[in-house]
Amino acid sequence: MSTQEAAALAEAERAPRERRPRSGRGGAGTWVVGAYSLLALGLMLIPIVYTIVFSFNDARRTNIVWRGFTLDNWLGICDDARVCEAFGNSILVGVTATLVATILGTMIAIAIVRYTFRFRTLVTVLLFLPMATPEVVLGSGLGSQFVNLGVERGLWTVIVAHIMFCISFVVVTVRARVASLDPSLEEAGRDLYASPAQVFWRVTLPLLMPGILAAALLCFALSFDDFIITNFVSGNAETFPKFVYVAASRGIPPQANVIASAVFVLAILIVLIAQLSAGFRRRRLAKSG
Repeated sequence: MSTQEAAALAEAERAPRERRPRSGRGGAGTWVVGAYSLLALGLMLIPIVYTIVFSFNDARRTNIVWRGFTLDNWLGICDDARVCEAFGNSILVGVTATLVATILGTMIAIAIVRYTFRFRTLVTVLLFLPMATPEVVLGSGLGSQFVNLGVERGLWTVIVAHIMFCISFVVVTVRARVASLDPSLEEAGRDLYASPAQVFWRVTLPLLMPGILAAALLCFALSFDDFIITNFVSGNAETFPKFVYVAASRGIPPQANVIASAVFVLAILIVLIAQLSAGFRRRRLAKSG
């Protein structure tokens, strides 16, 4: 390095550094982003707030006009038997479809990631078809197939349909978890003379459990909320979304608003409990470390 270059470098180090302006604080862009976020959040919450408010409405024939505050809808939630029956059907369909789809989807995900077999690529492509196919096309095709086969449509056909489209979501979710596993952990179990079954139940399955639980929750949410496919394959059976759709023309019963509000509050509580427990675990690990 020459003398001139060394002098220039020393001068640059002695010169006061210019303070860069802090971006994103106090500017007009921050206010615009904040206002837009609040507006978007408000628009999303309007239907939820409406549902919760009208669950306390003193409705008579319809539940469209506010007539006064009452707790009778919450205390007599099953006064309208169709509401509780439809809700029970949705719970039955959702739980059954979730259990079967989660088990089958987990097995398929492990097979696709860990093993090589014929038509592996074709199976992978076919698993994505239910996710890419519009629900109207999927529901009408399944409904026509059940009719052609002479199968009486009801809750069991709804369960079969929900299992079919839920498997794809399970495979996608669990497959990512399987691909991220460290094979050395399973090799360590085998080095300790564990059988393949013991390695799976004590090493592989616990590591896969977060992905499996996430897939199961996603399946249940999709199944419980589905209307289009259910409408084509349910026949005379009635689930909660189907009941709400049919009842909307004459005013949804306040008991339906009560159930919807309770489900929303329960979901929020589950999320809060999960976040708080994860925070406590992180703090405990940080203290122990």
